[in-house]
Amino acid sequence: MTTIMTESLAVKKTAIRRATIKDVPYILGFIKELAEYEHEPDKVLCTEEMLEKTIFGSVSYAKVLIAQTEEGIPAGFALYFYNYSTWNGKPGIYLEDLYVQPKYRGSSYGSALLYALAQELVDIDGGRLEWSVLKWNTPSIEFYKRLGAIPMEEWQTMRVDGAQIAEMAKRSPGILE
Repeated sequence: MTTIMTESLAVKKTAIRRATIKDVPYILGFIKELAEYEHEPDKVLCTEEMLEKTIFGSVSYAKVLIAQTEEGIPAGFALYFYNYSTWNGKPGIYLEDLYVQPKYRGSSYGSALLYALAQELVDIDGGRLEWSVLKWNTPSIEFYKRLGAIPMEEWQTMRVDGAQIAEMAKRSPGILE
């Protein structure tokens, strides 16, 4: 297990560790709290079983870092996965979710999680860390800017989900082996 410690004025020591399967209830709880914060609580379809299978199963589609208090209590998380930049010719990290419980905000847990992701990028010789943030979420946007993040305003996020995935798949010519 890798543990990264950071010092701050608000928190004597912030421990960042890799999640284990025992953290699944916390991870799902954080996901639901984040959905509530983003005004979409009914959109969460994820279950503990899904997280166990897709993060801790035989094939892992994502990774999770946990920020914990000095007492070992999970305070927040970062769920991420690797991507690839064809322009840089390097791997990168896409941060799917970053969440710190309200009572722990302002205590450096969020920045510690982002610093840990930056270190992971350095370790893999990665090219960039990217994520999305809702346009109305001004506190988070300002927080990210203070850390050095640059808004990619010229880019538009695109998504295909639900029944449209099945419709697109019907038109697939197949993939040769």
